[in-house]
Amino acid sequence: MTKIIIVGPASPLRGGISDFNEALAKSFFESGNNIEIVSFSLQYPKFLFPGKSQNRVTNSNSYPYKISPLINSINPFTWWKAAKYIISKKPDKVMIRFWMPFFAPCLGIIASIIKKKKINLIGIVDNAVAHEKRVGDTQLVNFFLKKCHYHITLSEKVKNDIKTINDNIKVKALFHPIYNNYKPLIDKNTALEKLNLKDGKYILFFGLIRKYKGLDLAIRAMADQKIIDQNIKLVIAGEFYDSEEVYNQLINQLKLKNIIIYNEFVETDRVPDFFSISNLVILPYKSATQSGVTQLAMNYNKPMIVTNVGGLPEIIDHLKDGYISSSDPKELSKYILDYFSDPINETKMSEALSLKQNLYSWNHFTEEILK
Repeated sequence: MTKIIIVGPASPLRGGISDFNEALAKSFFESGNNIEIVSFSLQYPKFLFPGKSQNRVTNSNSYPYKISPLINSINPFTWWKAAKYIISKKPDKVMIRFWMPFFAPCLGIIASIIKKKKINLIGIVDNAVAHEKRVGDTQLVNFFLKKCHYHITLSEKVKNDIKTINDNIKVKALFHPIYNNYKPLIDKNTALEKLNLKDGKYILFFGLIRKYKGLDLAIRAMADQKIIDQNIKLVIAGEFYDSEEVYNQLINQLKLKNIIIYNEFVETDRVPDFFSISNLVILPYKSATQSGVTQLAMNYNKPMIVTNVGGLPEIIDHLKDGYISSSDPKELSKYILDYFSDPINETKMSEALSLKQNLYSWNHFTEEILK
């Protein structure tokens, strides 16, 4: 039995990183390992957090492993305390999630204290280059990278970014596994009723709304007259970290009636509602590393349109199980119309996606890490 500690956010903290850590811990636990998550008591100071809440509204989950909220991201005393706690557990491996430069001092110092005890340290790096770049980011990221023995990334893009920052870093690109901790799809009519929608053709834009995710491109794509004539609708489900008013102005400017917005953080229990009503998922990102939304869509066998940025195209076979588009709204419109031009496309692409699921399984991912 291998004793593993994951350092990173977990329940009651919300978000994709937290979901990933819990799914990873679950996979390690189910394969017979001793697993614990050392999480944050404070992840972001309020003035730095653009959302409504950092915690889940509801949390009915029970966990077969321990979650210890020890780290305050702006209190160095807790960094030392968390590191000493981890050392006291005598783990075989410590895996530290890293996703933005802000956490480099905190996680880097924790890693440096643990490293002195010759404990195997693995960084799992979501992003090495921030989506919104700031002065000093590269130096902060490099500070953290040097503190671990080696790193795992979830895409080739991030691996290449790390090598650009510091070519001496040992790093291996794996993949973002498919989420397996969400409830299954429900009957479409039931989901439509829950969301107060009528039956129809729906495209889903899912997740937190930030500028780099290109929601404006998806809205412009929906202005194509053929899309309007076919009554194809875009459902936007996620909390706005940008001004919602900017997007509403664009919708009004284009005189669109085929856009439906749910400005809310979608709690885990409600995720199946939105995927159950959708025929197609769209990720029109302007920049990207990888996205948990692609793996969530794959979990539900929902075909996708992704833009040709970062690691997004790595999981799509163009025209077979989805579409890889430029960021031109006209090209996005073209692929939307192609998808809905023949009802067989949804069945054919969904089946093709389902054949890939073993390649992106948690078991495969954890086996690769333990090697």
